[in-house]
Amino acid sequence: MAFVDWAKGYFRLDASDRLSGHPPLSFDLSVFDIFGSFAAGAELHLVPAECNLLPHRLAAWMQASRLTQWFSVPSALNYMAKFDVVQPGDFPELRRVLWCGEVLPTSALLYWMKRVPHAAFTNLYGPTEATIASSYYTVSSFPSDGTEQIPIGSACEGEELLVLDEHMQPVADGETGDLYIRGAGLSPGYWRDPATTAGAFLTLAGPDGSRERIYRTGDLARRGSDGLVYFVGREDSQIKSRGYRIELGEIETALNSVETLRECAVVAVPGESFEGYMVCCAYVPKDDDPVTPAGLRTRLSRLLPEYMIPSRWQALSELPKNAAGKIDRRRLKEALTRNGTDTA
Repeated sequence: MAFVDWAKGYFRLDASDRLSGHPPLSFDLSVFDIFGSFAAGAELHLVPAECNLLPHRLAAWMQASRLTQWFSVPSALNYMAKFDVVQPGDFPELRRVLWCGEVLPTSALLYWMKRVPHAAFTNLYGPTEATIASSYYTVSSFPSDGTEQIPIGSACEGEELLVLDEHMQPVADGETGDLYIRGAGLSPGYWRDPATTAGAFLTLAGPDGSRERIYRTGDLARRGSDGLVYFVGREDSQIKSRGYRIELGEIETALNSVETLRECAVVAVPGESFEGYMVCCAYVPKDDDPVTPAGLRTRLSRLLPEYMIPSRWQALSELPKNAAGKIDRRRLKEALTRNGTDTA
């Protein structure tokens, strides 16, 4: 209720709104769709399952439903952008576009902002254990290009984001640390699993001797000079390869700026001998654009140092997704371990 009350006020939800219901009921984003609609007396429009497979059908359904708010994982927005199904003037009643669950490529955000300039665009961040979302950032201006990072922003009312070091002390602005959450959204824990609960929900001692519950997200973050929090990546997405420390999310950001790709994902698999982990890329080219690993390497070399260029590549017709609509990185790791084309 703390989140729904905050969201209802911040997004100014009222009875004139028509909200999308895109995530499956097993995914916590659906909680906001349902109870946000109920709290405002608004309409909830459930997205037909068949629209998820055909971006032009999804765009037509959004148009016919006259939505005022769209909320989904970034994959759905990116999919529609890559197939170019949104035209200037579409969705005249759409006031808000929200996303949560993973990073939205900035190139896809630019696509939407140019075609639906009258809407506000808000990035929400938060793990299920902290109830839907714990922070927000409404994009204030057009990003300069497809590689600009969008922050996860500021904590929602009643929440707090903490960026701490290994000694549970705050890190300096600009430095990367472990991201923790405390506040009204914290779950009591994992159902009938006290051991896992104790490992993730910790107690932080305050300077006055007080003790508060906090949740370790498993994400890395930094606080910028602007006071906003920026997502750096998952703890397990920061690897060491050939003696270099590499953040896989930085490689994905660069790849997502390549206009000949429809989708892409970067994962790491154990390498051989001295090299540590091997950086691997799975990608989906646009139908009318010839894409080769050699060509992608050349494009990336203009954006990244050589040691960050993936050494194994695999072209796919589509990236595997899990039940929540997010990229299934575990399946990608398995596929790239077995297959993949080495180009290093």
